[in-house]
Amino acid sequence: MGKAQKYVLLGDATYPLQDWILKPYQEDESLTQRQLQFNYRLRRAHSVIENAFLRLKARWQILLKCDDCSLELLPTLVLACCILHNVCEAHDNPFNEEWLEGAEPTELPKPCQPAPAAMEDNRAEQVRELMCQYFESCGEG
Repeated sequence: MGKAQKYVLLGDATYPLQDWILKPYQEDESLTQRQLQFNYRLRRAHSVIENAFLRLKARWQILLKCDDCSLELLPTLVLACCILHNVCEAHDNPFNEEWLEGAEPTELPKPCQPAPAAMEDNRAEQVRELMCQYFESCGEG
């Protein structure tokens, strides 16, 4: 689309729109079909990410008990688990579905109210609009 774009995180309506946090358009009757499609694709991507993290936590259950390790060690621990997980997946090490029982998804604390508009970055709307156009150009799916 002619514009270089850095990576972004996916957020929900409670997060402020930033050029590095994509969040859905506010659901109301004024949304265009393109904006609805954007919201749908964002929700789909979010569910894929949740599933990936659930599998990661199920295979490496030490990630469920990270509250007893130092904050300095945490990034290294998570990175090591990601690398080992990818090695296992690449070498067809079977994922045991029973592991999922011990790694039920937990709802992490997050704000209950949407972020105030003052926290939103005006440039971020351009990023969201570019992504919206990109999703539209990809067709259905």
